[in-house]
Amino acid sequence: MSRVIAPPELIAPPEPRAPLSPTPLAALYVAPPPVPGAGAAPQVWLVETAVHRASSARLAPATLDPQELARAAGFLRAEDRDAYVCAHVALRRLLGAYLGLAPRGVSVSRAPCPHCAEPHGRPVLPGDTLHFSLSHCAGLSLLAFAATPVGVDVEAVPPPATVAETADVLHPREAAELALLDPGERALAFTRVWTRKEAYLKGLGIGLSENPAADYVGSGPVPSHPPGWSLSDVEVPAGHCAAVALELP
Repeated sequence: MSRVIAPPELIAPPEPRAPLSPTPLAALYVAPPPVPGAGAAPQVWLVETAVHRASSARLAPATLDPQELARAAGFLRAEDRDAYVCAHVALRRLLGAYLGLAPRGVSVSRAPCPHCAEPHGRPVLPGDTLHFSLSHCAGLSLLAFAATPVGVDVEAVPPPATVAETADVLHPREAAELALLDPGERALAFTRVWTRKEAYLKGLGIGLSENPAADYVGSGPVPSHPPGWSLSDVEVPAGHCAAVALELP
């Protein structure tokens, strides 16, 4: 699937919107609120690895499926394994609460890939009434739930050298915006762009197999909205950026 890069003069300015505040996942938590209705903002949950490391390790054998347990065992670094286990234990417990099922009984499959129609698109649930997305990095995870396709991403702000190496893969207008900033501001702005872009591409079910330069999401304080989608930044601890993308009904 290819997409046309819109000229800057055709890109509508974004409307101001406050960042979403995720719900911190408590160590012991009650069932989530009802599934958001069509057009409602996604429900976003923040999982801090340090809070849930011990309880998630204890719950994992009875909560995760065999593939998830095998994936967890394959991580070489403990911090990566802990983040994965915390995120997926939280995901299954929340899905079970939303759907009224035992966490391990939730059946997750993959939608067809928009590029090749093979079953490795975005994760889907039976009935197509609840959509979700998950993202984790060392120390933090975000989970988003909505009535329409949704994508979420959280990233640590990278060092300046990483920004210099990868900024040229962005939309030309985004790269130009970064070039105008003071060097000390570029890493944060780049991470804003990247999380918005990856959240949107995850919502589409394409991921980074798509050209990151194809869509403009903006590097400033307010994200731009791709056609048919709503983009919002998400409040996360300092040193990180996050965003959530929601397909409009």
